[in-house]
Amino acid sequence: MEHPINTFSNTRRQFLKTCYRAGLLLGCGGGLTLFDYKSLPSQAFAQELRKGFIRSKPSPYFISLGQNQIQCTLCPRQCQVSPGGRGDCQVRENRQGIYHTLVYGNPCAVHVDPIEKKPFYHLLPASRSFSIATAGCNLHCKFCQNWEISQSTPEETFNFDLPPQKAAALAKENRCATMASTYVEPTIFIEYMIDIGKAGRNLGIRNTCHSNGYINPKPLADLILYLDAACIDLKGFQDDFYQELSDGSLQPVLNTLKTLAGKKVHLEIVNLIIPTKNDQPGIIEDMSRWIVRELGPHIPLHFSRFYPLYRLKNLPPTPMSTLEMARAKALKAGLEYVYIGNIPGHEGENTVCPHCRKLLIHRRGYQILENHLKKGRCPWCGKKIAGIWEIG
Repeated sequence: MEHPINTFSNTRRQFLKTCYRAGLLLGCGGGLTLFDYKSLPSQAFAQELRKGFIRSKPSPYFISLGQNQIQCTLCPRQCQVSPGGRGDCQVRENRQGIYHTLVYGNPCAVHVDPIEKKPFYHLLPASRSFSIATAGCNLHCKFCQNWEISQSTPEETFNFDLPPQKAAALAKENRCATMASTYVEPTIFIEYMIDIGKAGRNLGIRNTCHSNGYINPKPLADLILYLDAACIDLKGFQDDFYQELSDGSLQPVLNTLKTLAGKKVHLEIVNLIIPTKNDQPGIIEDMSRWIVRELGPHIPLHFSRFYPLYRLKNLPPTPMSTLEMARAKALKAGLEYVYIGNIPGHEGENTVCPHCRKLLIHRRGYQILENHLKKGRCPWCGKKIAGIWEIG
């Protein structure tokens, strides 16, 4: 998952440390400076930052168990929460038998990003995306890039007072074609994400998310009504991997992918390849074949390079040869669009026509150097290229 540039943590020192870490990672991804002031919201907006959560809102995603006990129905964890307690994500609280979200309209990270940073390669190339995140997450990945906020509570972060309508207005003001719920797992602020989608739709702005896919069917169905595109982390293709490194399970993610592929939601997949953990050729072959069989050969798949951080600092960065092997396996399995991420300048960043093999989009990091598509088709052979290519 991509790193926010302006993440606000507990102290100024921690904030600067976070930004430094973000700068290193963005340097590897290529393209953006640490602070791109031209793309940040107005100073008046920035002054509204305050520590701790700003408001709460009742959530529809729970059932009563009696005596003010509740069970969360948002994600596969199905947390049972006593009065005054919180779910595993730490952003939902049982208040006298009513479950409340503590992060509605309370993002701790806000930035205007290139859409390629999500990463979306088949969605409005070279456009801007108004990107937000709150504290919290429903997984606990040992390789998390944004652990400073994903493993924090809303009380521990500095947050913006940003209701959905205001977020949409700022997105419009900053000439963004999309709004993106990203950086942490947006499932944990789903009510906010849905209302952002509604507000953005009224202004002609598409709603997107970068998600781990760890969500139950009913809330996913509610979200899909106001979601235009999803980039899903398929972190591995073995349940043992999810249990060991993310404290989750694989099947709910596969279910989410199949649901999204069957709806009118643009879908892309990211697989972070971690040395010795999910880099075995057989696993990559199995995953690629599953995507072709269950989702379709047109689904873009991004193999992303791992860098050591958080609780996996003992492992090396992913060798380029491993990423190239994975890409070759996925192409051989029948996937039409397979990319290599976090290695700017590699040919695996480019979009090539799967029929005539001509170069369609030439990328370097988050920059688009060439775009030859004509109304979503290859100009040489006429093949329709999966994706959303035109604003409106």
